[in-house]
Amino acid sequence: MTSSLAPENLGPTITVGEILVEIMATTIGKGFLDAQPLIGPFPSGAPAIFIDQVAKLGAQAGIIAAVGNDDFGRLNVERLRDDGADVSAIAVSPDFPTGSAFVRYANDGTRDFVYNIARSAAGEIKLTDAAKSLITRAGHLHVMGSALSIPAVWPIINFALQDIKKRGGTLSVDPNMRKELAAGEETGRQFATLLKATDLLLPSGDELFVACPASSESEAIGKLLASGISEIVMKRGQKGSALVTKTGSISRPAFIVDEVDPTGAGDCFGATYLTCRRLGHSAEQALDYANAAGARNVTYRGPMEGTSTFRELDQFIAATPRK
Repeated sequence: MTSSLAPENLGPTITVGEILVEIMATTIGKGFLDAQPLIGPFPSGAPAIFIDQVAKLGAQAGIIAAVGNDDFGRLNVERLRDDGADVSAIAVSPDFPTGSAFVRYANDGTRDFVYNIARSAAGEIKLTDAAKSLITRAGHLHVMGSALSIPAVWPIINFALQDIKKRGGTLSVDPNMRKELAAGEETGRQFATLLKATDLLLPSGDELFVACPASSESEAIGKLLASGISEIVMKRGQKGSALVTKTGSISRPAFIVDEVDPTGAGDCFGATYLTCRRLGHSAEQALDYANAAGARNVTYRGPMEGTSTFRELDQFIAATPRK
C-alpha cells in the first residue's frame, strides 16, 4: 500500500502542544488523597514524547511549545535537543512554571492524573517568530487531541495547517483525549475541522468512535475513509495494530513484553509509524516498527525513557517474541 503522506524531503514533522514533567506514585491505589512515595520528574507531554520519538529515529522533527524558566523546563528542552529535535520554537516563560502531571496506577491498571497545564507555561504557547519559522519549513503536522485542551494552541495549529497544506504537506491526528482534560463544544468543533483535513488518523480503542460515532468499528472506518482520510491505523495494544485504507487492510501482531509503564506507548507507536511512512517504508514494515516502539517503551519507567532508535528497534524485534 502506497502512502499519501508527504515525504521526508518536504520538511520536518512538527507538532504543537504541552511539554510537562511527570511525577509518578510508586504505590498502587486510587488517587492522591494520602501521602505516598513519588518518583520523577520525567520529561513528558504527549506532543513532546511523540516528537522525541520522531527525532530519535533520525528524522527531522520540531515542536512549538512553552516551558517555565525552571529545572523542569530545562530537563525537557535538554532531552529533546539531545535526541535531535528542533527546540528553536520552545518559548521560555518568565512568569509561569513548566506544566506537570502527577499519575497513580490503580489495581486494574487504570491511571488517575492530576494535571497543571492551562495555568502553567504550557498554557502560554504563542505564535512567535520562531514558531512561524518552524512552520514554514515543515512538511507534516501532527496534532494530539490533548493539546486542544489548551485554548492558546488552536490558532497556532490552524495557522500551521493552512500553511503546510498549501505547500503539499500532510496532517496526522491522534485523538488522545484523557478524561481529566475533557473536551467542550469548542474543542469538538476544532477536532471536526482537523478531521476534514486529516491524511492519517491514529485512534486507540473507543477513540475511533470519538472521531466518528457509529454502531460498529467497520461502519466508523468506512465513514472516515469516505470523508477523505487516506490511512487509519488502529492501535490495539496487546492485540497489535492494523492499517485500513480504501484499497485494503493489514494487521500485525503485538510483541510480548512485561509492562512497567504504559504512558507514552501510543505516542511512540504513532511517531514511528508516521516516520517510517514518510521515509518510504512499506506499510507492513511501518506497523512492525511501530508495534516494537510501543512495546519497547512500556518496558521503561517514565514516558520518554523508552523512545527508540532504528538500531534499538531492530535489536528489539530480533530478540522479542510476538503473539
